[in-house]
Amino acid sequence: MSQDRTATIKRTTGETQIELSLNLDGTGQANIDTGVGFFNHMLELFTKHGQFDLTVKTVGDTDVDDHHTVEDTGICLGQAIREAVGDKCGIVRYGSMTLPMDETLVTSALDLSGRFWFIDAYEIPTEKIGTFDSQLVEVFWQAVAANALMNLHLVLHHGKNSHHISEGFFKATARALRAAITIDPRQQGVPSSKGVL
Repeated sequence: MSQDRTATIKRTTGETQIELSLNLDGTGQANIDTGVGFFNHMLELFTKHGQFDLTVKTVGDTDVDDHHTVEDTGICLGQAIREAVGDKCGIVRYGSMTLPMDETLVTSALDLSGRFWFIDAYEIPTEKIGTFDSQLVEVFWQAVAANALMNLHLVLHHGKNSHHISEGFFKATARALRAAITIDPRQQGVPSSKGVL
């Protein structure tokens, strides 16, 4: 493949400083430091299961809470996906994965359509996963989808363990994205009857 599908995003606000680099055609190498342990773990899983290379350095106002750190990192990851995927010529475009995680079963389905939509058909049963606010799972994925300009649907079929539900979504979305960005040798140009995505 001739196109270099990489991106580096830098974002500085009064709440966070972020530098994020993404290689869609990597080997699953993660170098993650967000200052939030559980979130680091989820991004490492995302990187491994997507076979991306991802470097994230986030300095956020975690003395307040983890919200800005998680949301702004999601913004940067979404922007990096959008930039790295380029003109979308030759890609599959759609990806989905139904993934078991012990007692939990989740589906992530996405479309790199150039249009944002986010559906979260799930509830995480506890307010906290360790010290991590479980609401931030939704905050993160909404930020990713909005900034990648993709449709993203996350569905919980069943499951009781909050850690497993969150982990399932990060793994499943990584694998769905991996499928969507795959180059299809039969696909001539952009995978849309409109001719543009």
